[in-house]
Amino acid sequence: MTNQDQLDITGMLAAWNNGDAGALDRLMNLVYPELRQIAHRHLVRKHPGASVESASLANEAYLKLVRAGGIHCENRGHFLALCSQIMRRILVDHARKHRFAKRGGNALFIPLDGVLLAAQKRGIEVLALDEALDELARIDERKSRVVELRYFGGLSIEETAEVLEVSVDTVKRDFRMARAWLLAELTGKQGANIP
Repeated sequence: MTNQDQLDITGMLAAWNNGDAGALDRLMNLVYPELRQIAHRHLVRKHPGASVESASLANEAYLKLVRAGGIHCENRGHFLALCSQIMRRILVDHARKHRFAKRGGNALFIPLDGVLLAAQKRGIEVLALDEALDELARIDERKSRVVELRYFGGLSIEETAEVLEVSVDTVKRDFRMARAWLLAELTGKQGANIP
């Protein structure tokens, strides 16, 4: 993405924040491929029979943005982080509906890559991941946000640091600690604490 695209995105976000509905459409033309990548990361490996695909997830996130009206986002990183959060909520809602409809037999699964959960060969059920991230957020909100921005949002370490207004070293440290905590939480190991 060029510097001009970055400036265009910032301007479109400002216009959208001020109520220009057309600015969101123009913004989506620029960032839609990135939204599809974020959606793909959310859906890297899903349970057979799951009906959600990256295009439909990106489109549903877009529709939620349209319904919400202007939302304050300062830059591309903030906007993509917001979109990733919306997609996570959509998947959690979808998984809950499937769980209730099928009594757990057809729940969506989402994998955590080898970096996040090296010991896991199988996918982690999206509701279990959501609960673990919520629990991490109760313990340490920033570490939970780092995981969400880096793993799901696909933001770089630098972009994550900018969104959270912390140093790059802090993001690296938080991501390392959060991965270890999530590994312990999702594999049932006890005694993992976040300082």
